[in-house]
Amino acid sequence: MACKSTIERNNRVKRTVAKYAEKRRELKAAGDYAGLARLPRDASPTRIRNLCALTGRSRANYRKFKISRIKLRELALAGKIPGMRKASW
Repeated sequence: MACKSTIERNNRVKRTVAKYAEKRRELKAAGDYAGLARLPRDASPTRIRNLCALTGRSRANYRKFKISRIKLRELALAGKIPGMRKASW
């Protein structure tokens, strides 16, 4: 499990992105790149990490499920994900 500070930092970045989204849209439409540079760094959507919703793992996440490959496999084998089962041929 990722440390709680990583998860909280990512949540703070998400809030900052939402807060400045409209202002960024206006500045980009006007072509005011100096104004964009004066905004906080965390106001950029590219600063958001895709973390697993269950464990906070930052790598190997499935965007559709918002969970990591490890948890996806555990949940699929436990029958918690509808329509998903282990492949066999």
